[in-house]
Amino acid sequence: MFETLTDKFNGMFRKLSGRGRISEANVQDAMQDVRRALLEADVNYQVAKDFCDRIVTKAVGTEVIQSLHPGQLMVKIVHDELVALMGPVDSRIYFVSPPPTIIMMAGLQGSGKTTTCGKLAKLLIRQGKHPMLVACDLQRPAAVDQLTIVGESAGVPTYRPEGETNPVRVARQGVDWAKANANERDVVIVDTAGRLHIDEEMMKQAQDIASAVSPHQIYLVCDAMTGQDAVNSAREFNERLELDGVIRTKFDSDARGGAALSVKAGPGKPIKFIGVGEKLDNLEEFRPEGMAGRILGMGDVVELARKATEQFDEEQAAKMQAKMAKGLFTLDDFLEQMSKVRKMGPLKEILKLIPGMGGMMDELAGSEDEFRRMEGIIHSMTVAERNDPSVIEASRRRRIARGSGCEPQDVSGLVKQFEMTANMMKTAAGMGGKDRMKLLQQVGQASMSGMTPRFKTKQRSKRLSKKERDKKRKNRKKK
Repeated sequence: MFETLTDKFNGMFRKLSGRGRISEANVQDAMQDVRRALLEADVNYQVAKDFCDRIVTKAVGTEVIQSLHPGQLMVKIVHDELVALMGPVDSRIYFVSPPPTIIMMAGLQGSGKTTTCGKLAKLLIRQGKHPMLVACDLQRPAAVDQLTIVGESAGVPTYRPEGETNPVRVARQGVDWAKANANERDVVIVDTAGRLHIDEEMMKQAQDIASAVSPHQIYLVCDAMTGQDAVNSAREFNERLELDGVIRTKFDSDARGGAALSVKAGPGKPIKFIGVGEKLDNLEEFRPEGMAGRILGMGDVVELARKATEQFDEEQAAKMQAKMAKGLFTLDDFLEQMSKVRKMGPLKEILKLIPGMGGMMDELAGSEDEFRRMEGIIHSMTVAERNDPSVIEASRRRRIARGSGCEPQDVSGLVKQFEMTANMMKTAAGMGGKDRMKLLQQVGQASMSGMTPRFKTKQRSKRLSKKERDKKRKNRKKK
C-alpha cells in the first residue's frame, strides 16, 4: 500500500546521505518530493503540509554526530514524526464488570463494517472472551442474513430481529438478552446500518441506538480507499457519536493509503485496528511504530514475531530442532515449514516486516510461484524419496518431473538445495544464538539467490540449435 511513499522517503534519505550537515536548503529540496508523494498518496493537504513543516523545523541546523550520516539522522526524525502523526494508540479494549461490555460499530456504506464485526468477535475469542453480535442494519437487503453467516463463521451467536423493524428496539432487546445471560456472553457487538455524510436520518438513527444502549466503546469502520475524505467522515461521526477509535479495513488493497496518515488529524481519534485480509483472522492491532517502520522500509519485527508465534508451536519447534541436530530433517519437514511460513501471509507482505528486506521485493516478485513449484515437485515424490532424496536417480527424476510439470534439472536443483540446507541446519542446531543467526542468514541468502534461476531450463533449451535438440531427444529415447 505504501510502496510509492517508501520509495520517495528513501530517495530523500539518499539525497542527504552525502552531506556533512543538514541545512535548510538541502532539507527543503529533499522534502519537495516527499510532500508531493504524500499528496499523491491521498494524505489530507493540511496534514501533509504540517507534517513536512515539522520535519524541516526539526531537521534544519541539526548537527550530524560522528556516528551518524545526515540520511540516518533524517530517518530518525521522519520516523518519530510518523509515529506522532498516527499515535499514540492504545489498542486494548477495556471490559466492564459486571458484563456485558457493549461495542457499537458505525461506518459508511460499503466500508466492510459487517465483516469487521465478525473479525472483532474472532479477535475477542482469542482473548478468552465470549462475544455475540446484534443485527441492527435493517436498511440493506440481506444485511441481517450476512451478519448471521459471518457470526457462524466466527463461532458466535447473532441476535436477529423477528418481525421487528425498529433498529433501536432491536439493539435494546439484544443488549437486554446479553445482560440476562451475562455468564454466557460477556461482550455485545452492535452492527448498525451504513450511512452517507448527507444522510441525516441515518445519522440520527445511529445517535438513537447509542442513547438506547449506552455503548462502552464506539468504533468507526472506515476503509483504506476513502482517501482524504476520511478526515471529514471521521470528524462528522465523532461530533455525533463521540468515537473511541477507528478501524481501518482493506489495508491489503492497492489503495494509496493516505487515510492512515490523515484520519487521526480530523477528530483526534486513533486507529485501533486494521483489516489486512478477507479472512476473519485478518484483524491486527494498529501499532504506529510498526506502521512507520513499514512505510520507511525498516520492517516491523514485533508484528513478524506475532505472526510467527501463531503458526509455530514451541514444543514442535523443539522437536524439529532435535531432528535437525540428528540429521533427520526430511523433505516432508521442509514442506511443513514452508507451509507454515506461507500461512503467515503472502511472502511479499512478510518481507515488508523484516528489516532491510524491503528492497528485495522486486527481486523476489515470482517467489510465490517458485514455492508452489517446489511443493509440486515434493508432492510428486514417494514417501521413501522424501525421507531419503539420495535415492533419486535419473529415472526417478524423470518421473517426478513429469508428475510436477517441470524438467529433470529442476528436480536435481531442488534436491541439491535441500541437502545443502539440511547440512547447514544440522550445524546450526548445535551452535549458540549469534553464530546460529549468522548461519541461518547465509541459508536464507543462498536459498533466495538460487531460487529464481533454477526454473529457467526451458528458456535455455530454446537457445539450442535444431541439431542439438534432435540429438538430445534421441538420447532421451535411448534411456
